[in-house]
Amino acid sequence: MDLGLAGRRALVTGAGKGIGRSTVLALQAAGAQVVAVSRTQEDLDSLVRECPGVEPVCVDLADWEATERALSNVGPVDLLVNNAAVALLQSFLEVTKEACDTSFNVNLRAVIQVSQIVARGMIARGVPGAIVNVSSQASQRALTNHTVYCSTKGALDMLTKMMALELGPHKIRVNAVNPTVVMTPMGRTNWSDPHKAKAVLDRIPLGKFAEVENVVDTILFLLSNRSAMTTGSTLPVDGGFLAT
Repeated sequence: MDLGLAGRRALVTGAGKGIGRSTVLALQAAGAQVVAVSRTQEDLDSLVRECPGVEPVCVDLADWEATERALSNVGPVDLLVNNAAVALLQSFLEVTKEACDTSFNVNLRAVIQVSQIVARGMIARGVPGAIVNVSSQASQRALTNHTVYCSTKGALDMLTKMMALELGPHKIRVNAVNPTVVMTPMGRTNWSDPHKAKAVLDRIPLGKFAEVENVVDTILFLLSNRSAMTTGSTLPVDGGFLAT
């Protein structure tokens, strides 16, 4: 299926590892020109070696001023994937100011800032665009020791709807993808304990966690014109977890 992404220019945050890195590779394979944003220079260097032609931008999105400097002259962008996130796991009574500040700065505030920069450029150029925010099933279900993470993702889902409402008149679509546990290298490590994994798997009707390509395929669909009438959605990629 031709997704019509060839010749488009995309920006992906959190592009050094996991879902973000795989999204960069898939977008370039589909013919898009890709700007890859990560806070880790080594990850960007290896990405460029693996995927020549990718434009790397190294910046910590938790730093508002540094992000403004890094992206203010990024050039025209047609497609945006807000994937960068942190997960600092603490129980409610142990939540710290530092965990709140870091989590909300990266998982929510940076999405606002990067999306403002990109959307303003789209509007100035008078072109349509598509934005995908990578959320989580944790936006809609409480998970033990995920107080701040669940809260940031819940806020991200509502931000997605607000962006869709206010950017829609400019022909900019905004959607979220909400995966279950994804089998990135980090996901495999964090969920290697069979007892811990079973507690979640027992709530997934399909009985398995998501593979990276399950999420990437959904992101590409939401970026493409195949989803031209879809905006403001929070699309689960969770094997039915949210249905239980």
